[in-house]
Amino acid sequence: MILKYINKIILLALLTFSFSSWSAAPCSGKKGGISHCNGTQFVCNDGSESKSKKDCSSYINGDKKQSKAGASSSVISNPEPVAQGNTEITRSGDIVKLDYEGFTVWVDCSRRGAVKFRYNAQHDTGNEKRYDKFFLDDNVPAECQQTTAKAYGNNYDRGHLVPANHLDHSKIAIKQSNSMTNILPQAKNMNRGAWLLTEEIVECYRDIDELLVVGGVIWGDNPTDDYFVQSHGVKTPDAFWKVIIRGIGADERAIAWIVPNSQEAKRGQLDNYLVTVDEIERLTGEKIPVADYAKHDKPSASWLIPRGCNKG
Repeated sequence: MILKYINKIILLALLTFSFSSWSAAPCSGKKGGISHCNGTQFVCNDGSESKSKKDCSSYINGDKKQSKAGASSSVISNPEPVAQGNTEITRSGDIVKLDYEGFTVWVDCSRRGAVKFRYNAQHDTGNEKRYDKFFLDDNVPAECQQTTAKAYGNNYDRGHLVPANHLDHSKIAIKQSNSMTNILPQAKNMNRGAWLLTEEIVECYRDIDELLVVGGVIWGDNPTDDYFVQSHGVKTPDAFWKVIIRGIGADERAIAWIVPNSQEAKRGQLDNYLVTVDEIERLTGEKIPVADYAKHDKPSASWLIPRGCNKG
């Protein structure tokens, strides 16, 4: 009888330990494991936040240290790095330059958002699938980026500065494009309208010439649409600008837009947003790498999408 009683106690202890181990794991069960950290909070793969009282950063870093030491680590269903590849980070004051694979983004830490981006769009030879999650970049100081990767809502998209489709030659690059350092609140109609059309122009013309694409953010000072300061720690930009440069020497050509971040910025309005390169330089203080003779030209219409262009 005593032996049976002892066996029951041992079995009960084992079961209790097993259950407590599973319940202690943040984002376990149907939540699908840990996606990323939002400060100390765990964000799960199903988009919800864990109620765990543990510190997410310490938990993740502790898990990595244990793994390196060869010790047993907690089970995490998404063990891959949040941002793969070798991101080169250079900081000067509040400005952090992030050299991702195939594109560069400059982030203003005081705004928790990007101010400029740049990349070369070469002949489309890739077909990598778009990454379906947005995330904070663990390589970037927390004070320099948004506080969460959640959707914005209020009829605003998580809008890309550098689009994933132009990076589909690389699985790493296309994933890095979903870092919130490359994302800002964009009015839904603008993101899927005028801004998307500029991306389609790049997509089509990169099969004709190698393109240099430079763009950035006009933050402005309009508090009436700053809906995401509390939820994401970031204000809503007033507009976005983009310059596409093709050709070399005497054949160099450029086209530039300043697209307002409004629901009125639909596809058919893009020609209304055409500007000269020197207008953007005067407004932003940026030095755009365009030949002087091309900085003053403004075409009467945006470059036409060539017939048969594969925009996918």
